[in-house]
Amino acid sequence: MEKYQPSPQWINLFVFVKDPEDKNLLARQYGPQGSFSFTSQSPGEHQICIHLESIRFSLSNEDKLAVHLDMQLGEHTNDYAEFATKDKLSQLHLRVRQLVEQVAQIQKEQEYQRWREERFRQTSESTNQRVLWWSILQTLILVAVGVWQMRHLKSFFEAKKLV
Repeated sequence: MEKYQPSPQWINLFVFVKDPEDKNLLARQYGPQGSFSFTSQSPGEHQICIHLESIRFSLSNEDKLAVHLDMQLGEHTNDYAEFATKDKLSQLHLRVRQLVEQVAQIQKEQEYQRWREERFRQTSESTNQRVLWWSILQTLILVAVGVWQMRHLKSFFEAKKLV
């Protein structure tokens, strides 16, 4: 019996990327090999979904399919040696370019931290407001129950002619 091995050209890999506001940043189909990159202006948690579809022959338990996912974020995504050879940059120019990109990355990180701080402040203020209203409601309930108990006890004692 002949064993059929799935050929890589029959593999369809779909990649979907969504930003924190649930907007699609990337929706693409790839073959057996490929790479993707995306740039997002919104800070926060992004969703990356990798979906494998349609292999002509089903995989048996002995067959293995490997997906290598190498993620690079921020300034580490640039290959400066390639920039130097492509743009014919001197070491000084290359270093200046690296420093400019590091400054830009630091600014983006500071903006993200400001955004997170603002979001945390909003959450804290909202929680504080809810705690305040909850304590006011508890106080009102306590006063209402106290007034009801006083009236009930007064009517009870008047009915028993103890007062």
